[in-house]
Amino acid sequence: MIATIPHRTFKKKFKKLKRSEQQAVEERLLLFVVYPFAPILNNHAPHGKYMGKGSINITGDLRLIFEMITENIAYLIDVDTHPKLYT
Repeated sequence: MIATIPHRTFKKKFKKLKRSEQQAVEERLLLFVVYPFAPILNNHAPHGKYMGKGSINITGDLRLIFEMITENIAYLIDVDTHPKLYT
C-alpha cells in the first residue's frame, strides 16, 4: 500500500477543480494506493519538465503528477489538464 503526501501546489490546484473532478481524483487515488499500475490509471513516466516523475490519468484530460519518495510513499506534485501540465 502506498501513502500519499500532497504538495502545496497539488492542494491549491485540487481546491480549484470542479467537485466532480475532485471526486475523480479521490477515486483514482484510492485505486493508486492499492494498485498503482492498474491499467485505467495509465501510470507512466512523463517527458519534459516532469521527467523522472510519474503521471496517472484521472479523467480524459486531467492528469496527476507524482514522485515516488520511497517504495511506499508518493509525493503528489500537481493536478491539471494535460495541455497545462506539458506546455
